[in-house]
Amino acid sequence: MPIKIPDQLPALSILDNENIFVMSEHRAISQEIRPMQVAILNLMPNKIETEVQILRMLSNTPLQINVEFVRIHANESKNTPTEHLNNFYCLFDDIKHKQYDGLIITGAPLALLDYSQVTFWDKICEVFDWAEKNVTSTMFSCWAAHAALYHHYGLNRKLRKNKLSGVFQHTPLDSKELLTRGFDESFNVPHSRYGYIDKADYQSVEQLQILAESDVAGVYLVASKNKQQVYLTGHPEYDASTLHEEYLRDSKSNEATALPENYYKNNDTNSFPAGSWRSHGSLLFTNWLNYYVYQITPYKLDASNIKAIHPDTVI
Repeated sequence: MPIKIPDQLPALSILDNENIFVMSEHRAISQEIRPMQVAILNLMPNKIETEVQILRMLSNTPLQINVEFVRIHANESKNTPTEHLNNFYCLFDDIKHKQYDGLIITGAPLALLDYSQVTFWDKICEVFDWAEKNVTSTMFSCWAAHAALYHHYGLNRKLRKNKLSGVFQHTPLDSKELLTRGFDESFNVPHSRYGYIDKADYQSVEQLQILAESDVAGVYLVASKNKQQVYLTGHPEYDASTLHEEYLRDSKSNEATALPENYYKNNDTNSFPAGSWRSHGSLLFTNWLNYYVYQITPYKLDASNIKAIHPDTVI
């Protein structure tokens, strides 16, 4: 079954040209099933690019998914047309009365800011708390992962002097873990960040389990034992060219910007990189939707039912 997205969303034609099965709202009206309700809180400046990347990852599941794009405030965007935001996004305040099977919160280019300096910090903390009561399982990516870990468990990130950028090998740690089911013994993931949390800090929290890590990039995949929270420090959704585009952007402001590691062939920026992480990314999102959302989410979505499957959540 496909993901269902608005008829005029630019991602619809892009994914259709890639032979990825997506369904417009018009066609989905005839489907008499209970689709998964998934919200995507997109904090990235270039929202259209991020939409395509995440929808591509969600498209391989046999489940039908209704996707709703959310933004945290109504501020004007420098990188996304206002018309696009008005047509395809709703504000968090307008949907916080609803419940969702799944929620994805993207990263944000806020790596060097203290959390107290983030203009929407109070609002994102409200989202974190709301998700605990109204969402079966939430996936936090990169900056959002570190921010949520700080808010929920007091785990404060540290900052590298130089940005971690590149493609790194990772190892799954539990052969019986459903979220990493089908993973190879070694798999690649792109990273692009300054922040990190020490492994010992994760291990100090009883509710959390480290599921995959890298000798170079550190802890990559962490989940709460009740499956309600999934934390990614890397970017399995990235296109093959995304690290290249970030490198070109960063090198304009800093000539000393290092090349992404294990990315360009012979470290030649004119040698277009090949994506070596897409199968892992697709499987991760499929496993999350199946085992952390579909298999445990209530048929009737409401706060009391979510409370029943996560009894440790305080409402």
